[in-house]
Amino acid sequence: MLQLSGQQLTLQQIVAVAEGREQVTLAAEARTRVEQARQVVQDIVTQGRTVYGVNTGFGKLSDVSIDRSDLIQLQLNLVRSHSCGLGDPLPEAEARAMLLLRANVLASGFSGARPVVIDTLLAMLERGVTPVIPEKGSVGASGDLAPLAHLALAAIGEGEVFYNGERLHAAVALERAQIEPLRLEVKEGLALLNGTQAMGAVGALALHRAEQLVRLADVAGAMTLEALKGTPVAFDERIHAARPHPGQLAVAAHLRELLQDSEIRKSHLENDPRVQDAYSLRCMPQVHGAIRTALSHARQVVELESGSATDNPLVFSETGEVLSGGNFHGAPLALVFDYAAIALTDLMSITERRIDRLVNPDSNEGLPPFLTAQPGIASGFMMLQVSAAALLNEARVLAHPASIDNVPTDGGKEDHVSMGMTCATKLRAIVKLAEMATAIELVTAAQALEYHAPLAPGRGVKQAYEIIRGMVAPLTSDRSMSADIEKVVSAIGNGEFALL
Repeated sequence: MLQLSGQQLTLQQIVAVAEGREQVTLAAEARTRVEQARQVVQDIVTQGRTVYGVNTGFGKLSDVSIDRSDLIQLQLNLVRSHSCGLGDPLPEAEARAMLLLRANVLASGFSGARPVVIDTLLAMLERGVTPVIPEKGSVGASGDLAPLAHLALAAIGEGEVFYNGERLHAAVALERAQIEPLRLEVKEGLALLNGTQAMGAVGALALHRAEQLVRLADVAGAMTLEALKGTPVAFDERIHAARPHPGQLAVAAHLRELLQDSEIRKSHLENDPRVQDAYSLRCMPQVHGAIRTALSHARQVVELESGSATDNPLVFSETGEVLSGGNFHGAPLALVFDYAAIALTDLMSITERRIDRLVNPDSNEGLPPFLTAQPGIASGFMMLQVSAAALLNEARVLAHPASIDNVPTDGGKEDHVSMGMTCATKLRAIVKLAEMATAIELVTAAQALEYHAPLAPGRGVKQAYEIIRGMVAPLTSDRSMSADIEKVVSAIGNGEFALL
């Protein structure tokens, strides 16, 4: 049971809750802090003080004072008017991650919402009532307004949700799940809408997949090295100790482990005229390692953000002050998601080069052209490299950073926005493309290893080969390979290569 108190959450915790593998509750000490902050808001209303978001309009309309009799309607109108997202709904895991992250922000005790707001979100998590949240419509400041508005709309029983495999009106699903629809009080609509939890949820789950993938890229690269009878000398520990970037050191060690006890290497050790391999083989520690470092930095930012108060205004119960700022701005996440997207596109670039070396008769010396025993009458793996090139082209277009763009919104009040949600959804798309490219290399390298039988590859490479052969038969004559590649893509997503 994960107890929320506004603390930093690990990527693993976010994924576990998103996938329904861990339950969540509000920590007792957090409940006390939340109640104390709520009392500050109540005092403001009682005293008639003017505070943004409590008794004023929003954004460009912040100078408009709201009568006390309209304060509840103000919050309802905010949620309803901002629920204008478009496009496909977020996958349920991403929407669940949003519920978790938003509940944790409220649990930090800076929002001024009642504990029941958090309890409602956690009850929705526990009972599988998942908001339908269109993925388009956020510019990432004042946070992810439209996506979070759809989350709030579901919590008050006016939106749509997924429940027990159905898409239902929220009021129907909440009744079936025995959850009382949330009745918003002063400031609570705003407390639910300000923040970076949509981009944070989408980006966090994409990063988790990306971290799994970059490790698998080592496996695919090691298989290719074996198939091309490359040398593991470039992975010597002494080389990497001389340039001790942590990611580089980790990849080199992983490759040495994967290639251990290779019969293929022993077979050409004494009479191999090559001193060094092409960069796509030789420089795997440097390139894959740099990508690991980029993803590690992104993870640190995501985890820090998960325990950050991203509301506006923030309530400080110790002094009774309510201060307006800009913690909702998504720049920290937007920039690292763009960085991660660029890094993964580079991973696809080196992957595609290795695929080409496996099939290209000008570079796969010792292997048949396009890995077919009947070149000419059969095309073999020719088109798999073409597909990898197409995937790479799409990733390169998507890798253009969205965070450097800016379209002022809200009548110019929000004159610099982060575009962080676009950064997150682009990252998710590139991860999917990279999974496909890696699957192509795995299947292609497995086919190339057939031509070295009965010699066995390194210990880790052999394990990977056996997993692939459990899904994809060797190519003995031309056939459609689409279903084969998709099987491996699915296996990557399911973590079937995770232990390699």
